[in-house]
Amino acid sequence: MKTSNVLVLIFVLLYINASTEWPTHTVCKEDNLEIHYKSCDPQQDFAFSIDHCSDITTHTFNIRAAMVLRHSIKELYVKIDLIINGKTILTYSDTLCELGHSKLIFCGKKKGEHLYYEGPVTLGIKEIPQGDYTISARLTNEDHATVACADFTVKNYLDY
Repeated sequence: MKTSNVLVLIFVLLYINASTEWPTHTVCKEDNLEIHYKSCDPQQDFAFSIDHCSDITTHTFNIRAAMVLRHSIKELYVKIDLIINGKTILTYSDTLCELGHSKLIFCGKKKGEHLYYEGPVTLGIKEIPQGDYTISARLTNEDHATVACADFTVKNYLDY
C-alpha cells in the first residue's frame, strides 16, 4: 500500500513539474471587448480581475489582484510591450518602487508575503485601441528576478 502511495505522489509531482503553462484566465468579456491573460512566469500564476469591461474605457476603474511573493520587493520595475501580429510596436518601462520613493503600497513586501490589491487604477489613456493584440507585462525586482509576468490578449471591436 505504501509503494502505491509513493508512486502516485511521484507521478503527481512529475506531472506538475512537466506542466509549464498556466491556464488562460478571462478578465472580462462584454459585447465587443474581451480581455484574457496568462501568466508567463513558469513558476507562478496570479489572480487578476475587474468589475466590468466597460469600466476600462473610463479614466479610472477598480481592479483586484492577488499573489504570494516568490521574491522580495525593495525595488520594482515594470516593462510593458504592445505586440501586434507577433511584432513589438510600443514599449513602456517605469520604476514603481525604489529606496525612498515608492508609487505602490506593496513596495517593501517580503518573499512569502501575500500581495493583495483592490482599488482604483488609472491607465492614462482615453480609449482602448481597436483590434486584436497582446500586451506583455513583466515586473522585476532589484535582482532582475521576475515578480509577476503576464500576457494580456485584447480583442476590442468597440466603436468610440
